[in-house]
Amino acid sequence: MFCVAPSELETKMNITKGGLVLFSANSNSSCMELSKKIAERLGVEMGKVQVYQEPNRETRVQIQESVRGKDVFIIQTVSKDVNTTVMELLIMVYACKTSCAKSIIGVIPYFPYSKQCKMRKRGSIVSKLLASMMCKAGLTHLITMDLHQKEIQGFFNIPVDNLRASPFLLQYIQEEIPDYRNAVIVAKSPASAKRAQSFAERLRLGIAVIHGEAQDAESDLVDGRHSPPMVRNAAAIHPSLEIPLLIPKEKPPITVVGDVGGRIAIIVDDIIDDVDSFLAAAETLKERGAYKIFVMATHGLLSSDAPRLIEESAIDEVVVTNTIPHEIQKLQCPKIKTVDISMILSEAIRRIHNGESMSYLFRNIGLDD
Repeated sequence: MFCVAPSELETKMNITKGGLVLFSANSNSSCMELSKKIAERLGVEMGKVQVYQEPNRETRVQIQESVRGKDVFIIQTVSKDVNTTVMELLIMVYACKTSCAKSIIGVIPYFPYSKQCKMRKRGSIVSKLLASMMCKAGLTHLITMDLHQKEIQGFFNIPVDNLRASPFLLQYIQEEIPDYRNAVIVAKSPASAKRAQSFAERLRLGIAVIHGEAQDAESDLVDGRHSPPMVRNAAAIHPSLEIPLLIPKEKPPITVVGDVGGRIAIIVDDIIDDVDSFLAAAETLKERGAYKIFVMATHGLLSSDAPRLIEESAIDEVVVTNTIPHEIQKLQCPKIKTVDISMILSEAIRRIHNGESMSYLFRNIGLDD
């Protein structure tokens, strides 16, 4: 198991060289909790900055202290208004650049638009656009956590540290689920089987995969490969060409590969936003005999009616990290629990500022993790 030992990290906190400035780019006060925890662990004060919205909805940033020749770390957690969040970050990065900061490091635990990292029909790869905008604004380094697709790192022409939340989630399973040895790690679709396998191998548990669920938004049926049209058109295709057509996919009935009868089912994923697929998975697992169901995810977006739906569902507990603020959702649904990951972000900031190796934070992490 690749846990980050709390005692080792805590002894190294508060040991930072001079010239570090820590800013929060959020105008929303509820999004500043993570920034305050990181500053407290590092033993520094939050930098003085004003971020607010003009009456015409334009974003204004006023840095109120010198950043010349300093390492500036800008912490940005995503609020419900994701586009405002993006503009706050870009404007603050550019303000630091024009104020002659030595380096500008973005600390963005949840990278927005990360689901839009593949071409969809006549759409665009928005996460690539956002990466280009951040680099153009003046970002020199990025710290993030559990990117939806690791390949997003290739969209940047600056260093990217993609930290993992799984050590903290694994620790939660071991400490907060008394009979976790009777658990099975579940992938709610074949696409998340690698993540489930990683959890299962580290906890020495079995694995189950749900196959045959309803088509989701990331289906390859909408990726643009049906253009030109599938209908054979003599005017469009040369008569001598016989291009074979791809047989369309057909989902089989829902099946669970693996035994969950009389076991605790722990569903793992990177993001929990629209909860419909999780609710369907929970119902399937209950039908197959699972007596308790947990959902573990790094990023808890929990949009729309997610808290109410979770509260009324067969899910016993949803565990997410504080990469995204969700205090309101927790008030609506007591089943939602939070794991604090400020420790690893603080240590990443300390190491980058002091010029130390980051390999300690990536111990025992394989290519498939």
